[in-house]
Amino acid sequence: SGAAGEGRAEITPARDGPDMTMLKIAIAGSSGRMGRALLEAVLHDSDLKLAAALEVKGNAAVGRDAGELTGSPCGVRVRDDAAAAIADCDVLIDFTRPEGTAAHLAACRKQGVRMVIGTTGFSEAQKQKIAAAARDIAIVMSPNFSVGVNVAFRLLKVAAGALGQGYDVEIVEAHHRHKVDAPSGTALRMGEVVAQALGRDLTKHAIYGREGVIGSRKDETIGFATVRGGDTVGDHSVMFIGTGERLEISHHASSRANFAVGALRAARFAVQKKNGLFDMADVLGFN
Repeated sequence: SGAAGEGRAEITPARDGPDMTMLKIAIAGSSGRMGRALLEAVLHDSDLKLAAALEVKGNAAVGRDAGELTGSPCGVRVRDDAAAAIADCDVLIDFTRPEGTAAHLAACRKQGVRMVIGTTGFSEAQKQKIAAAARDIAIVMSPNFSVGVNVAFRLLKVAAGALGQGYDVEIVEAHHRHKVDAPSGTALRMGEVVAQALGRDLTKHAIYGREGVIGSRKDETIGFATVRGGDTVGDHSVMFIGTGERLEISHHASSRANFAVGALRAARFAVQKKNGLFDMADVLGFN
């Protein structure tokens, strides 16, 4: 398409793979909660090298040693020029915001750097740009990089297919008070998995809030409830509610370390691919 071909002459072909044994990682949003978890994971992994740490212009962390953010100075300074910072990197891991990820996407596509994207809240147009960039570089994108959550996605597909139409589906998620999008990308993905298994269109059957006299529940509704408060890392539960019984599939994150572990697993996967858009199901061998 035209979108995929824009600027193609200036795009550096995706690199064949890391030149050294150690995988060179760049981390966007390095001073944030997830960024710090990623920094700690990379700095304590013997086969990974922190090659770049990024933040937005004006952030107090810019110019500081990135390792100081986790109490382990490493000699890599936090930078606000993404294009220059990723020049010698194999994979950029990005858990920021849609507008920031979009800027990083353009730089990575131009320089042939793979991406691991954990950002959520993209518009359809932004998703299309990511898909177009994946024609030139390998991208692993997931609303949740926890291995446990992705196993839960698999279990939800099995459960929904087996239980069929006789069960009401409700999805409840809880996150820290600073999360800006709702429902979470993970909750939405859970809804998509269930809807697909049941042959439903989530855009038509999702209910994101209930208030007042709303009448009885429609059979094909998939309900979402959102909780925001404190420092909750991330809780997700899907309830299949039938006559005389309720089945729940839940995942509770107690720290961001599990997301970091999954993201690094995805980075190792991405560097083996020249191009393409993948998710954690691909990384885990489910697809």
